[in-house]
Amino acid sequence: MFKNYFTIALRNLSRNKIYAFINIAGLSIGLACAMLILLYVKDEVSYDRFHDNVQNIYRITTQQFEKDGGKGRKDGNTGALQGPRFTANVPGIKTFVRVQSGYEDIKMGNEVKSQDLLKVDSSFFSVFSFPLLSGDRKSCLAEPHSVVISEDVAKKQFGTTDALGKIIMLKEDTVFVPYKVTAISKKCPQNSSIKFDMLVPINISAEDASNNENWFNFFLNTFVVLKPNTNMQAVETKMQRFYTEDSKDALKVLTEKYGDMGWKSVYQLQSFVDMHLSVELPPQNGLSDASNPMYSYILSGIALFILLIACINFVNLTVARSVKRAKEIGIRKVVGGDRKQLIMQFLGESFLLCFIAFVFAIILVQLVLPLFNSLSNKVLAISYLFDAKLIAAYLVLFLVTGLLAGFYPALVLSGYNPVQTLYSRFNLSGKNYLQKTLVVLQFSLASFLIIATFTIYAQFNYLTTEKLGYDDSNLVMINKNNLTRNEVGLLKTELMKNPNIIDVAPRNGGQWGTAAKVNGDSVIQFTYETVNESYIPLLKIPILQGRNFSAQFPSDSTNSVLVNESFVKKAGWKNPVGQTVDFWYDNKKYTVIGVVKDYHFNSLNQEIGPELFTMKAGNTYGMAYIKIKPNSETSSLKQIEQTYKKLFPLNPYSYTFKNEANIRSYEAEAKWKQIMLFSAILTIFVSCIGLFGLSVLSAEKRTKEIGIRKVLGASVSGVVTILSKDFLKLVAIALIIAIPLAWMAANKWLENYPYRIELSWQMFAAAGALVIFIALVTVSFQAVRAALSNPAKSLRTE
Repeated sequence: MFKNYFTIALRNLSRNKIYAFINIAGLSIGLACAMLILLYVKDEVSYDRFHDNVQNIYRITTQQFEKDGGKGRKDGNTGALQGPRFTANVPGIKTFVRVQSGYEDIKMGNEVKSQDLLKVDSSFFSVFSFPLLSGDRKSCLAEPHSVVISEDVAKKQFGTTDALGKIIMLKEDTVFVPYKVTAISKKCPQNSSIKFDMLVPINISAEDASNNENWFNFFLNTFVVLKPNTNMQAVETKMQRFYTEDSKDALKVLTEKYGDMGWKSVYQLQSFVDMHLSVELPPQNGLSDASNPMYSYILSGIALFILLIACINFVNLTVARSVKRAKEIGIRKVVGGDRKQLIMQFLGESFLLCFIAFVFAIILVQLVLPLFNSLSNKVLAISYLFDAKLIAAYLVLFLVTGLLAGFYPALVLSGYNPVQTLYSRFNLSGKNYLQKTLVVLQFSLASFLIIATFTIYAQFNYLTTEKLGYDDSNLVMINKNNLTRNEVGLLKTELMKNPNIIDVAPRNGGQWGTAAKVNGDSVIQFTYETVNESYIPLLKIPILQGRNFSAQFPSDSTNSVLVNESFVKKAGWKNPVGQTVDFWYDNKKYTVIGVVKDYHFNSLNQEIGPELFTMKAGNTYGMAYIKIKPNSETSSLKQIEQTYKKLFPLNPYSYTFKNEANIRSYEAEAKWKQIMLFSAILTIFVSCIGLFGLSVLSAEKRTKEIGIRKVLGASVSGVVTILSKDFLKLVAIALIIAIPLAWMAANKWLENYPYRIELSWQMFAAAGALVIFIALVTVSFQAVRAALSNPAKSLRTE
């Protein structure tokens, strides 16, 4: 019996190649998308779970108290004291490890390069289960000048992984110091929040370890291991109780010295495995790969959309083709076939199609996996497909898809009346509410994704083309730690000898932040920029009031500052020039000499905040901005490199163009733009091949009607209109449903951006026009073909 079902199914597929192609292609694309998303989600939820005893590893987190008693922002950073103090004084904590990010210059021969590294406690390999190729896990970080390197660094530095005992010269302050390689680690797993190429022992002085004021200094991550079966909430309570008692004297001193700055913290524990997908407390400060569970939800939704549309195609085409199989079903019933057998036959055909589609889906996954990895910033491999849990998930997916696609058509087809079908009195045309509803549903989903794609494209273009308030063109950035004023002067003198270099201005490295008092006791926080008199003119930032720093006023480097509009607004000043900013903790007061126009010193993903510029002599710079003439990149960059290496031979050289760095700050948006584009293309493709199949079947059912109309004088355009209008009505209804839903979703998504586009009717009109045009082309292709056919041929069989 099953052999007979199989033979019939193969014959039906071979006789209906278009139908088979549409169903297999649609299901293959839908299943491939579902497989890729399962791979993605599996990787997301597997982060950090490879460590032994991972269920007992926690990160210490903090939440600051505001001055009014309210709770402020949560933070994953702690300081030097939390790990050792809590471990020694809180029952239930077994051990701890601190992880501090950093980078050091490495010297190999005459070459100096900068290397990212982590500074960690000697317990690092006792807490985390990173595999070692060589070296002792317990003692490899015990000595102050020991270093653990990855196999990649070992090959790069020494040409081999057999590097135990070899020496690496690391820079400490201004001197290169030998570090002994005590272990070689394997490459960190892709699904790890802690990734490293180099580990060195953390250096906390005895003075810092005993200074209770360091309870309030946050700059690293602290992980603790709880003893088995320990209650986490009980440990948190004991941690807070100990902290309150141990820090109270230091808190009193700091409050008296600096005022109430909201020093007190609430300490909590975050499960290590929850960190990767945490929005509130993501991995940071040396930890990597922060993610958002929303990505998994969105991608899963897209995959479900595409798979659902493919299943809708299957149901629609199978039911629409049922008229052709009506006599087959009638004969089967007359000769004794019961409904159960017919259901088994049609479900078998469904599962056969799904199996073929499944095989093609696996091939498709293998082909597109590199592209998917690029879009999702993953390093997924096809071997992940053979994970036991994923195989089980794929089997469930296969069964659900087969049932979803085949169950309803099997019920419909098996229920035909044999008398009506054999006497050709059977007619399925009727209202076809289900078929029409499914077409509306799939085009609603497709329209929704197209509008979402339009929105993301428009927002991304806005972020990358909106004026920043300063000129970032032809601006080269070079880094140099502890760049002094004399070095800046020497660098500028040498570079300005090249006529292609317009100007040079220094700036502090990274982003500094601090607080100061204004209007007496009012404290505001702000971004703190250390620059010189060339910085504002170089970036062409407009000065709205007052003046810029000037070398003609020596006092500018001792008691003058510039502020931006947001600072003025926050301070509540109506006449800002001449106002005082009180850095009371340094016993220094500065006078505002000018106000600059607000500009986007961060990306447009962040709102412009208060900013203050200083030329304070005690501050050092960390980078230099170099303005070059357009189209002089090659010669200018060569001159910059030669000058830098001549002046700073023991410092690594690298450069970045500012406008390129600005574009890179929108990498997440760029990735989502591509993901949504591919999703929209796949969705509309799967929808359209289904619509094409329905138009083919519709034209076949109305062959004689078309012939009669043409004999009576109907034009080709008239016939095309008749065959197309019913489908276009359904697409129009789909747009009416999709547009308000897409508008609400787009508005919700845009709320994440402080600077965003305004949704316009033109965007929705363009998306709607595109959907209608694609549907019209799809339907008209078959309609024109039917309209051009010879009517004598279609009527000859009557």
